[in-house]
Amino acid sequence: MTGPPRHHGTARRPGTGDIDAGTRIGAILMGSLVGEQRRLALATLSLLAVSVGSLPLVFHLFPHLAEVRLLGVPVPWLLLGVLVYPWLLGLGWWHVRRAEENERAFAELVAEAMPDEEVDGT
Repeated sequence: MTGPPRHHGTARRPGTGDIDAGTRIGAILMGSLVGEQRRLALATLSLLAVSVGSLPLVFHLFPHLAEVRLLGVPVPWLLLGVLVYPWLLGLGWWHVRRAEENERAFAELVAEAMPDEEVDGT
């Protein structure tokens, strides 16, 4: 081609400029990220409440567990003093990975599309 490149009617994708400018589209995009992260936090807290939070109820409903010993240690002590911590670490690891996936998907959603001419320098 000998003339300047012509761009006819390229569709503009919403991007970080909309978020920075505080436009309605930017607010919708940020709202979607915040909502997704909120849902993840609620899922994590629900798992925590059901698993660790229910242990006192289990011990109350089944008092004979206090007499059960594993390797000479009462089962409630093993559950609360040993097994809870790996569970918390695993739950934290899962939460961080999911949050990062949400942010990565959001970044891909709002990434500005560069025209091919600008990428290859022509």
